[in-house]
Amino acid sequence: MPAHQTPSTDRPLPRLATELERAERLDPLAGMYERISRAVVPSPGRVRDELRGRSVGHPVHSVLTDLPIGLWASAVALDLTRPHGHADAARRLVGLGLLAAPPTALTGLADYRALSVPGRRVAVVHATSNGIGTLLALASWRARRAGRHGLGAVLSLAGMGAVGVGGYLGGHLAQAMREPRHVPGAR
Repeated sequence: MPAHQTPSTDRPLPRLATELERAERLDPLAGMYERISRAVVPSPGRVRDELRGRSVGHPVHSVLTDLPIGLWASAVALDLTRPHGHADAARRLVGLGLLAAPPTALTGLADYRALSVPGRRVAVVHATSNGIGTLLALASWRARRAGRHGLGAVLSLAGMGAVGVGGYLGGHLAQAMREPRHVPGAR
């Protein structure tokens, strides 16, 4: 390795993600997510295959994440730039992001059972961070709906922080760990 490069585990964020892979204390939470996945994702078959991306040739979860993240980020951009009529537009964007969150989570749960044990440990923190971000987005939408646009903006910004953590860990799963290791349509 050239002198100007350092192994990824020498940098703080990759090191923390790698530590999550080894964090056995996350196994009970991983078990809970396993039970949730089994309860909400259909048994092997056409629907589950499609949730995992059979028709498009790769997992669809990472594509769907762009919807809520993009919508919520757009609301934050409006909050920061404050153009005329931004408050209503930002509220609508937050609401649309909330509508996009359940199918995004469902596709993540469909991929969950294909993960290795270290992948599941990272995935539960990924999912929990995104869940917190979604709850903050819901609180933002409710505050905005009640006319408390400043509070809504702050809650959106906090939600984007949580979703940012979740997104980083999702990227770690998809890139550094190359998870889930599967061929769409394979059972």
